[in-house]
Amino acid sequence: MNEQLQPLKKPNKTGKTRTGTQDDIVYAHIFDAILEQRLAPGTKLSEEALGEIFGVSRTVIRRALSRLAHEGVVLLRPNRGAVVASPSVDEARQIFFARRLVERAITELAVQHVSDAQLAELRQMVSDEHDCFDRGDRGAGIRLSGEFHLKLAEAANNAPLVSFQRSLVSQTSLIIAQYESGNRAHCSYDEHNELIDAIAARDSDKAVRLMMHHLDHIDSKLNLDEDSASGDLHAVFANIVAKKRKADKSA
Repeated sequence: MNEQLQPLKKPNKTGKTRTGTQDDIVYAHIFDAILEQRLAPGTKLSEEALGEIFGVSRTVIRRALSRLAHEGVVLLRPNRGAVVASPSVDEARQIFFARRLVERAITELAVQHVSDAQLAELRQMVSDEHDCFDRGDRGAGIRLSGEFHLKLAEAANNAPLVSFQRSLVSQTSLIIAQYESGNRAHCSYDEHNELIDAIAARDSDKAVRLMMHHLDHIDSKLNLDEDSASGDLHAVFANIVAKKRKADKSA
């Protein structure tokens, strides 16, 4: 069997059937699982298990994982296999810094180049995103939120930015899964609608301002305090140590 010519056909969570080479489809399913935060950071990606799930050879799995590794969402470890990436705090900050620069450029270009058909598609994506969250399908809603930014990059009419954005959006999803704290409510569809209105009005300054506010909102939900986690057991359980010392002194 020619693995490059025999496509898998598996529906995703929205019922859409994916087609293409086996590499493409395995890649797309894993990419979607990361966007939907169904694959947690640090998850081991067994070639054997994935091959069994998708009914393909380990060679196909390796090619798909290699593509994901190139985008920074999978880590290939020599002699230990692949895992979903777990961005460090410093890496997360760098990714968000890059995301801000790229989103600014994409927004400015989208204002110049977006077509009526693309605006309609963006509005439909936001509507679908809202429906997903409304019915409690948070994973699909998060994926559509990420895909909104990828579609906006396409509207910018700059291929290198689309490629870069694909990597940044998927890495952002991992960062959110790893570092999001507090209220997990989602309201990006409101911000997305406001952004579309500004782009449709060809108001570049307002569109960029709304995009930066949107990213600020995402950033505000993250706990990127480097001191929030520690490998020092005494630091982790400092409150217990303090109570013990107090009890010893009063004894």
